[in-house]
Amino acid sequence: MDPSIQIFLLCVGLGAIVGLLAGLLGIGGGLIIVPALVFMLHIFLDIDIGLSMPIAVATSLSTVIMTGLSSAHSHYRLSNLDRNIIMYCAIGIAFGATLGAQFASHISGVMLQRIFAVLVIVIALQMVLGSRKRKPQIARAHSLSHSGLATIGLGTGFIAALMGIGGGALIVPALVWFKVNIRKAIGCAAFSGIVIALFGTASFVYTGWSVENLPSGSLGYVYLPATLGIISTSMLTAPFGARFGQRIDTSNLKRLFAGFLVLVSLRMIIGIE
Repeated sequence: MDPSIQIFLLCVGLGAIVGLLAGLLGIGGGLIIVPALVFMLHIFLDIDIGLSMPIAVATSLSTVIMTGLSSAHSHYRLSNLDRNIIMYCAIGIAFGATLGAQFASHISGVMLQRIFAVLVIVIALQMVLGSRKRKPQIARAHSLSHSGLATIGLGTGFIAALMGIGGGALIVPALVWFKVNIRKAIGCAAFSGIVIALFGTASFVYTGWSVENLPSGSLGYVYLPATLGIISTSMLTAPFGARFGQRIDTSNLKRLFAGFLVLVSLRMIIGIE
C-alpha cells in the first residue's frame, strides 16, 4: 500500500481520538497530532526530524481551521463571544502566529522538537493544577487595556503556532488571570484558534513552498493527506466527547492524560532513534 494512503488511514483513526479527547477534556489536538505525525513520517516516509517536525506542526495547525470554526460557531450561539476582547486579541494573534510559524520554519527540527516537548510538559502541569474546582466568578469588568489584550494575543499566537495548537490552553488562563469572565475567555479562545490556524498555516505554506524533499501531497509544510484524514473524523467525534464530558468527572482522566503527555514529551526530548 502507498505510504501516503497508510498515513491517511491512520490519521482517520487519529482524528477520531483527537476529536473525542478534545471534546471530553478541552485540550488542543496538536498535543497529540504533532508527536503522532512525527512518528508516522519517520516510519512510513523515512523523513528525519529536521523536516518531520515542521511538517507535523504545520499540518496540525491546518486541522485547527475546521475545528475552530465549529467551536467558535457553538460559542457564538451561546453568546460567549465578546467583540471587544476578540478584536484586540485577534490583532496580536495574527502577528504572533505569523512570527511563530516563521521562527519554527527557521530553527532546526531537533530544537523545535525540544521546545515543543518542554511546552507540552508546562501545559500538562497546567491541566493538572487547573483542574481543581474554582469558585464561580462574580461578574466584573476585566482589567485589560486594548494593548494588554493585543499583547496576550501576540504571545499566545507565537507559542501556539510554534506548537501547532489552537492556543486555548494558553489564552484562557491568561485572560482569566486578568478577571475576564471564564465563559468569555473560552469563547475568545475558540475564535482565536481560527486566527492562529489561518495565519500560522499560511506562513508555513509560504516558508515551505520552495523547500526540497517534502513528501508528495504537501502544500508548503502542510501534508494534505494527514490534514484530510484528521479533520474527516475529529469534527464528528468532538461533539460526542463534549456530551460525554458533561456526564462524568473528567478531573482524574485529565491527570492521567497529563501524565501521558509528560511521558511522550520526555521521549521527544530524548529523541527518536
